[in-house]
Amino acid sequence: MPNNAFSVDALPDLSGKLYVVTGGNAGIGKTTVAGLASRGARVYMGARSAEKAENAITDLKRELGNPRADIVFLKLDLTDFKSVVEAARELRSKETALHGLINNAGIMGVPFSRTKDGYEIQFQTNYLSHWLFTYHLLPLLQSTALPQPGTARIVNVTSDGHERFRLKEGIRLDDPNLESESAMVRYGHSKLANILHTRQLNAVYGPKGKKPSGIIVAAVHPGHIDTNLNKQATGMAPAAVLRIMTPIMKCTGILDHEAKGALSSLFAIADPNFTESGAYIVPYAKIGKPSQMAKDDQLAERLWEWTFEMFQERGYL
Repeated sequence: MPNNAFSVDALPDLSGKLYVVTGGNAGIGKTTVAGLASRGARVYMGARSAEKAENAITDLKRELGNPRADIVFLKLDLTDFKSVVEAARELRSKETALHGLINNAGIMGVPFSRTKDGYEIQFQTNYLSHWLFTYHLLPLLQSTALPQPGTARIVNVTSDGHERFRLKEGIRLDDPNLESESAMVRYGHSKLANILHTRQLNAVYGPKGKKPSGIIVAAVHPGHIDTNLNKQATGMAPAAVLRIMTPIMKCTGILDHEAKGALSSLFAIADPNFTESGAYIVPYAKIGKPSQMAKDDQLAERLWEWTFEMFQERGYL
């Protein structure tokens, strides 16, 4: 059983393999990119800002002591469905294989707002756009896994907030924007959707799925990590309170360092010892148990159908 002894050094040589990390320019995503690149992989850094991504790539090459580290910027704006489809198409036009997709990008506890596509910004950024991105990259993942099952993987980064900030009914498909709910309930809603997405991906495309393709999938709770995500969460507490509390939480061990936050994603995406497709990974690199709602196969299927039909009607599939 994997445990706290897991480290980046435990990963095999990843030379010749290709990965995509959304939100790879900051926080846990940046540390995840570093871990993969340090083992020789080519890593696409999905990010909205080219300037921030290029600065992050420069930082990582310096930190790794390797100016030739193979890290590539991929323009990806998760608040814009059109950008998501374009990013997937660009990747498919350039690459013939994809060994791992880490849907890492996310926002937490922000005030209510809608994207240009009309959806609450957390639900779209954390769930809807990642569903769409994954859907368009599935053919590349499937063709990679076909000759050698298990060589292509999908990781959806979620949170234990899926249980702590939950709705009684789990997912509210007739009102996905949840404008009348709190910012953190909207966050928990999106994180539950991430796990249900993982569950349905495994049910359909996993090694024992209805259309088995050899892809291994996992949902990862990275832990309570000190990132900019906490600074954004003004819907959880006033910014002044967060500025005071964050150093205290770090000193008391409530918040961990970003390097630890990436461990579970790296384990799930690239460690050959991990083979339990559909698993929920908890800190650090351990198989855990999600909430009962997150194990609801019927809810997972309904969410998938609702999402598929919505994107189909809008012409994105």
